Amino acid sequence: VQLQASGGGLVQAGGSLRLSCAASGRIYGINSMGWFRQTPGKQRELVATITAGGSTNYADSAKGRFTISRDIRKKMAYLQMNSLKPEDTGIYFCNAHDTYEASVSYPEVWGQGTLVTVSS
Repeated sequence: VQLQASGGGLVQAGGSLRLSCAASGRIYGINSMGWFRQTPGKQRELVATITAGGSTNYADSAKGRFTISRDIRKKMAYLQMNSLKPEDTGIYFCNAHDTYEASVSYPEVWGQGTLVTVSS
């Protein structure tokens, strides 16, 4: 199982970006997918998660500005980020929680990260 994140880049404050995460492998189910952000000197922190049933959870900093979604059939997750602020800058990692592939399950799978830079 692999996760491939994309969509990061440089954007001015107030702008928007859409991150994508593609899961590959002989996957027949993923419990939840999410996005986490890491900045220098800080631990990786949750940005947003979404379950297979569509329930979402957001960090307070993301509420009202970010929207997480997923396409279960395509094994994709997305993070629409609007009204970006310089403090949103960081490496965004895609995560899959409880991934089922054939007879194997993976508690946590992480993508390689995509860099988001928001200039003031």
